[in-house]
Amino acid sequence: MASLAGLGSFHKSPELRRRVLFTLMMLAVYRVGVFVTTPGVDRAAMRQYVAKQSGSLINFFNMFSGGALENLSIFALGIMPYISASIILQLLSMVYKPIEEMRNEGEQGRRRLDQYTRYGTIGLSLFQAFGIAKMLEGLSSSESGAGIVNHPGLGFQLMTMITLTTGTAFLMWIGEQITERGVSNGISLLIFASIVTGIPKRVMEYLAQNQGDLQPLNMGAVVALMVATIAAIAFFENARRQIPIVYSRRQVGRRVYGVDSAHTPHLPLKVNTAGTIPPIFASSLLMFPATLANIKVPGAEFLQGIINRGDWVFNTGYALLIVFFCFFYTNITYRPVDVAENLKKQQANIPGIRPGKQTAEYIHGVMQRITVGGALYVAAVCVLPSIIGTMIRVPIGFGGTSVMIVVGVALDTVNQIETHLIKHNYEGLTGVSRTRIRGRRFTEES
Repeated sequence: MASLAGLGSFHKSPELRRRVLFTLMMLAVYRVGVFVTTPGVDRAAMRQYVAKQSGSLINFFNMFSGGALENLSIFALGIMPYISASIILQLLSMVYKPIEEMRNEGEQGRRRLDQYTRYGTIGLSLFQAFGIAKMLEGLSSSESGAGIVNHPGLGFQLMTMITLTTGTAFLMWIGEQITERGVSNGISLLIFASIVTGIPKRVMEYLAQNQGDLQPLNMGAVVALMVATIAAIAFFENARRQIPIVYSRRQVGRRVYGVDSAHTPHLPLKVNTAGTIPPIFASSLLMFPATLANIKVPGAEFLQGIINRGDWVFNTGYALLIVFFCFFYTNITYRPVDVAENLKKQQANIPGIRPGKQTAEYIHGVMQRITVGGALYVAAVCVLPSIIGTMIRVPIGFGGTSVMIVVGVALDTVNQIETHLIKHNYEGLTGVSRTRIRGRRFTEES
């Protein structure tokens, strides 16, 4: 409620208004592009084919692309190649020392890594676009997808590769612009928009298919399940493990500075440090075998068949991937050695723990323990709703993965908006003139 009350002063911050309007404008550009069709294909024929593939991987991919796949849009690849490139680069940082050194170079190293991620995104986009072109040609020659491609051949493949790669590059640029000049993480917001815009359509499809037999009890169970899932996500995303820390008393001039024992500061550790990244990474990897199968890579078609089946094998593999990425992303992004070093510089320590190496080991151990709970929570939220929906025979088009991404991104966006409001109110204490000067300077630098 406090957050909602704070958002009521939204109109008082001109900079925040500009950021929110810029974000909405970029999302509008993205949604318009979803309906721009790739040359040489029949969008209506593709829609009919996707409608027949209920519950398959192609519907999962279509959901993350915001309907761009069924429209055969220039954004049909979505932002997944960028995420796949990020995964590959982060994995390489664990085994390739130069990349690890770049991560430790600060802002300059981060920019170089971002540039390598962009290059990787273009390469993966070309590869996946070629796979989609081959898939469309294969569908067009079959009875279920006849007429999708007007003129198959090398010309169509090259045009599709150029068009889809350009679309992904443009989406990557939109995401980076939102991150820099808007609110929240741009890549996450693009996926958020893709999922949310498909909700009304899926609800209408379910009502149309079950017009004579809506089964109120089952629908009530689905609604209750979604509410419980959202409540669990909101609880765990805000959960923290508080480690108490104490500051050494120090004398500056005639004053002695210390910390009152009644107000002991804490080092907060999030239970789910990785956020919505693990399900996004896992989903991206599950979509990759389909591309390999389309270009006839040995063994890829068998793997795609297992993924398409959606049974316990798929759910188990999906859950294990989520758990792996929870630990992987947490260990990559959160560095206990750096935290321990900062505490030492501030003359702070954890009671009973020596500063330096022992503090880093203690923080690492605590982080690993709470990540176990966080990983199990993420895996349960992403897998259980779909399993329960199958058991009660109600197709849940938006499983736990989608709900978690939507709720997680929404919470992050609200927190960032609230941070901007707090900053605006803090600067307002220095006076109107200073606030204006600082606002302009910050805008130019950003």
